Amino acid sequence: MAKTAAKPRKKRVQTKMTLALFSMMLPGFIYLLINNYIPMAGLTIAFKRFDYSKGIWGSEWCGFDNFTYLFKTQDAVNIIRNTIGYNLVFIILGNVLAVAVAIMLNNLRGQMNKKIYQTVILIPYLISMVVVSYIVFGFLSQENGFLNKLIVSMGGDPISWYTISKYWPFILVIVNLWKGFGYSSILYYATVIGIDSSLYEAATVDGANKWKQIWHVTLPGLKGTIITMVLLNLGRMFYTDFGLFYQVPMRSGLISSVTDTIDVFVYKGLTQLNDVGRASAAGFLQSVLGFVLVLTANYIVRKIDEDNALF
Repeated sequence: MAKTAAKPRKKRVQTKMTLALFSMMLPGFIYLLINNYIPMAGLTIAFKRFDYSKGIWGSEWCGFDNFTYLFKTQDAVNIIRNTIGYNLVFIILGNVLAVAVAIMLNNLRGQMNKKIYQTVILIPYLISMVVVSYIVFGFLSQENGFLNKLIVSMGGDPISWYTISKYWPFILVIVNLWKGFGYSSILYYATVIGIDSSLYEAATVDGANKWKQIWHVTLPGLKGTIITMVLLNLGRMFYTDFGLFYQVPMRSGLISSVTDTIDVFVYKGLTQLNDVGRASAAGFLQSVLGFVLVLTANYIVRKIDEDNALF
């Protein structure tokens, strides 16, 4: 009898705990629903000739016309090339630099030194891109920029950085790496310090120097994190940091051939052409292509090493 009475009581306790957990989850769920999912109804704008007077549902349906326009523009090849090209460079160099810095942090002596360096390298990541644009301007200003003053002091002529496009692929890569590597480095560092220290001790006993320990112990330990970071970055392959490509070049039209990306194209479509439908189509295409790319990359990773796949 006692066992029979205990079962309903235990079931009631479990039900209460489940309801308590769901009630804790409810505010976050409501936020996601309102902020992330309800606005997705606006994706229909990408398939319409949007008219403010008629609203979203009253506007004329145009099918895929907004998408074909994106590929018919003269700059279509240029903006897609820039978007994919820059992101590939950012992914490769960003992860290589972040892993290298994480390994160097792990080999620093003294916990205080490690904390100081972690703080210093994280500061650029926390700075607004608008502020970064003025820091870059302080270096590249034709009249008072640090680089031009240095060039003039060495007997050279000042360079008009904001009118010559050939320099900007390198400038944008450097700025992106400087701003973002600190955050990625700390993520990798968190993985490095989680590697079993006995593996390093065994490698030392076997006569392995620091380089061999990094190659045979640290990098294999980072493999899963590297794959995860790369897959997540691939999901944003068709997105770019708007501030980096619009604010940092100071909106200069003379270098737009190397600074225009899909995000900048969408912004210009909204502000200059006031074409909501075509801008929405470009954004929708970004999302679909990114989603497909992540699924494809994850499928390949799962075939090679199932343990390191995202899902």
